Amino acid sequence: MGEKKTTTGEGLGFYKEYVAGMMAGLATVAVGHPFDTVKVKLQKHNTDVQGLRYKNGLHCASRILQTEGVKGLYRGATSSFLGMAFESSLMFGIYSQAKLFLRGTLPDDGPQPEIIVPSAMCGGAIISFVLCPTELVKCRMQIQGTDSLVPNFRRYKSPLDCAVQTVKNEGVTGIFRGCSATLLRECAGNAVFFTVYEYLRYHIHSRLEDSKLKDGYLVDMGIGVFTGGLGGIACWSAVLPFDVAKTIIQTSSDKATERNPFKVLSSIHKRAGLKGCYAGLGPTIVRAFPANAAAIVAWEFSMKMLGIKRD
Repeated sequence: MGEKKTTTGEGLGFYKEYVAGMMAGLATVAVGHPFDTVKVKLQKHNTDVQGLRYKNGLHCASRILQTEGVKGLYRGATSSFLGMAFESSLMFGIYSQAKLFLRGTLPDDGPQPEIIVPSAMCGGAIISFVLCPTELVKCRMQIQGTDSLVPNFRRYKSPLDCAVQTVKNEGVTGIFRGCSATLLRECAGNAVFFTVYEYLRYHIHSRLEDSKLKDGYLVDMGIGVFTGGLGGIACWSAVLPFDVAKTIIQTSSDKATERNPFKVLSSIHKRAGLKGCYAGLGPTIVRAFPANAAAIVAWEFSMKMLGIKRD
């Protein structure tokens, strides 16, 4: 991401970052939620002790469409829209402001990992506490559909019912089950994402410095799609095992289930091998490019519309 010409003290630019981030979150869910539903089902079913349930992501998606229609692919989307809107608003806003703070008065000499990585990890750490409860609700709703292992009498009527029943049965800490796995995923994942995004964007724009295409809207959108998409693939390739552990921890019906993500992954590895630790890799990678591309395009476009000038 190119450096902005605004600073934290320049009035409206401060909160506009958060508004732009919210738009990025909404775009991410709109494009990526169906893939996420398939990913969660694969992670739940294909690591279960009862054995494999789906051959691959396409098999899982076709089963959902056959039995539930398109609506089934968006199961749990309500909590996801709410969570991602708030989470992305915080993530992009905190990341941008942290970069400005850490950079201080230093000259803009291109991407600096000593600034990008801690800024991204700071944002990731904070949003993990927002994401954990919303993703717990999302995941529990997603596994209730096609070929569900959840008994009918224990199914939730809505995301709100899921949240209420979880707190009622497991206490307030129950809604934050899987927080450590979420923290690890978000800190590492965002560091990888923004590092790849920043470097790719910087070098592409450097190549176009003297080109007539430099300021074209379609060119900017194309760069956003490319850099955001590749950043998303790099991110999820790096942190998918933590996401698998999080899904298992959050969807388990056993209150005493292991919550240490490393011990959960060790158990999965013994039971299903390395493939089990990367359950849902196909739909995750397929989702990563368009979902993160949509997020970056929405974010950059919103920044431009809100009048935040960038290099």
